[in-house]
Amino acid sequence: MAIAQFPSFVIDCPDPGVLARFYGALLDWKVSVSDDWAEIRAEGQCISFQPVEKYTPPVWPGQEVPQQMHLDVMVEDLDAGEAAVLELGATKHDHQPGTTFRVFLDPAGHPFCLCVS
Repeated sequence: MAIAQFPSFVIDCPDPGVLARFYGALLDWKVSVSDDWAEIRAEGQCISFQPVEKYTPPVWPGQEVPQQMHLDVMVEDLDAGEAAVLELGATKHDHQPGTTFRVFLDPAGHPFCLCVS
Protein backbone atom coordinates (compact mmCIF):
# COMPACT_ATOMS: atom_id res chain seq x y z
CA MET A 1 0.00 0.00 0.00
CA ALA A 2 1.44 3.37 -1.01
CA ILE A 3 1.63 6.04 1.65
CA ALA A 4 1.59 8.90 -0.86
CA GLN A 5 0.38 9.41 -4.41
CA PHE A 6 3.50 11.06 -5.74
CA PRO A 7 6.69 12.61 -4.41
CA SER A 8 7.07 16.37 -4.33
CA PHE A 9 10.47 17.97 -4.54
CA VAL A 10 11.07 21.23 -2.69
CA ILE A 11 13.87 23.46 -3.94
CA ASP A 12 15.40 26.28 -1.89
CA CYS A 13 15.82 29.60 -3.69
CA PRO A 14 15.83 33.36 -3.17
CA ASP A 15 12.55 33.98 -5.08
CA PRO A 16 10.08 31.08 -5.42
CA GLY A 17 7.95 32.84 -8.05
CA VAL A 18 10.87 33.43 -10.40
CA LEU A 19 11.98 29.80 -10.22
CA ALA A 20 8.44 28.39 -10.50
CA ARG A 21 7.76 30.46 -13.61
CA PHE A 22 11.12 29.35 -15.11
CA TYR A 23 10.49 25.63 -14.56
CA GLY A 24 6.79 25.95 -15.35
CA ALA A 25 7.65 27.38 -18.76
CA LEU A 26 10.44 24.85 -19.30
CA LEU A 27 8.22 21.84 -18.52
CA ASP A 28 4.87 23.38 -19.60
CA TRP A 29 3.39 22.75 -16.12
CA LYS A 30 0.81 24.81 -14.24
CA VAL A 31 2.38 27.49 -12.01
CA SER A 32 0.98 28.58 -8.65
CA VAL A 33 2.66 31.37 -6.66
CA SER A 34 1.89 32.80 -3.21
CA ASP A 35 3.84 35.21 -1.00
CA ASP A 36 6.18 32.60 0.49
CA TRP A 37 5.75 29.47 -1.66
CA ALA A 38 5.43 28.47 -5.29
CA GLU A 39 4.88 25.21 -7.11
CA ILE A 40 4.45 23.69 -10.51
CA ARG A 41 2.19 20.70 -11.19
CA ALA A 42 1.32 18.31 -13.99
CA GLU A 43 -0.33 14.89 -14.06
CA GLY A 44 0.46 13.74 -10.53
CA GLN A 45 3.83 15.47 -10.34
CA CYS A 46 4.85 18.48 -8.29
CA ILE A 47 7.95 20.58 -7.73
CA SER A 48 7.77 23.24 -5.03
CA PHE A 49 9.98 26.24 -4.33
CA GLN A 50 10.59 27.84 -0.94
CA PRO A 51 12.38 31.07 -0.06
CA VAL A 52 15.60 30.95 1.91
CA GLU A 53 17.14 34.08 3.41
CA LYS A 54 20.78 34.61 2.46
CA TYR A 55 20.48 31.89 -0.18
CA THR A 56 23.82 30.72 -1.58
CA PRO A 57 23.64 28.97 -4.96
CA PRO A 58 25.46 25.67 -5.45
CA VAL A 59 28.94 25.64 -6.96
CA TRP A 60 29.23 22.99 -9.65
CA PRO A 61 31.23 20.91 -10.42
CA GLY A 62 33.06 21.76 -7.19
CA GLN A 63 31.65 20.95 -3.78
CA GLU A 64 32.36 24.18 -1.87
CA VAL A 65 28.58 24.63 -1.85
CA PRO A 66 27.20 21.23 -2.99
CA GLN A 67 24.40 20.99 -5.52
CA GLN A 68 22.54 18.43 -3.34
CA MET A 69 20.27 17.54 -6.28
CA HIS A 70 19.63 18.47 -9.89
CA LEU A 71 16.95 17.87 -12.50
CA ASP A 72 17.52 16.07 -15.80
CA VAL A 73 15.10 17.29 -18.47
CA MET A 74 14.71 15.05 -21.51
CA VAL A 75 14.70 16.74 -24.94
CA GLU A 76 14.74 15.43 -28.51
CA ASP A 77 17.15 18.10 -29.80
CA LEU A 78 19.90 19.55 -27.60
CA ASP A 79 20.41 22.64 -29.77
CA ALA A 80 16.71 23.54 -29.77
CA GLY A 81 16.47 22.79 -26.03
CA GLU A 82 19.49 24.97 -25.33
CA ALA A 83 18.02 27.90 -27.25
CA ALA A 84 14.73 27.53 -25.37
CA VAL A 85 16.23 27.40 -21.85
CA LEU A 86 18.57 30.31 -22.57
CA GLU A 87 15.56 32.36 -23.67
CA LEU A 88 13.81 31.44 -20.39
CA GLY A 89 16.74 32.79 -18.36
CA ALA A 90 19.06 29.81 -17.87
CA THR A 91 22.83 30.12 -18.18
CA LYS A 92 24.95 27.50 -19.93
CA HIS A 93 27.67 26.28 -17.57
CA ASP A 94 31.29 26.52 -18.76
CA HIS A 95 31.96 22.91 -17.69
CA GLN A 96 30.33 20.46 -20.13
CA PRO A 97 31.50 16.93 -19.24
CA GLY A 98 29.46 14.94 -21.79
CA THR A 99 28.13 14.88 -25.33
CA THR A 100 24.62 13.48 -24.79
CA PHE A 101 23.65 16.16 -22.27
CA ARG A 102 24.32 19.83 -21.51
CA VAL A 103 24.60 21.49 -18.12
CA PHE A 104 22.81 24.76 -17.35
CA LEU A 105 22.12 26.89 -14.28
CA ASP A 106 18.58 28.01 -13.50
CA PRO A 107 17.94 31.64 -12.46
CA ALA A 108 18.80 30.79 -8.82
CA GLY A 109 22.04 29.00 -9.76
CA HIS A 110 20.88 25.36 -9.43
CA PRO A 111 22.45 23.10 -12.06
CA PHE A 112 20.15 21.13 -14.34
CA CYS A 113 20.78 19.09 -17.45
CA LEU A 114 19.14 18.79 -20.81
CA CYS A 115 19.55 15.18 -21.92
CA VAL A 116 18.86 13.54 -25.26
CA SER A 117 15.76 11.36 -24.92
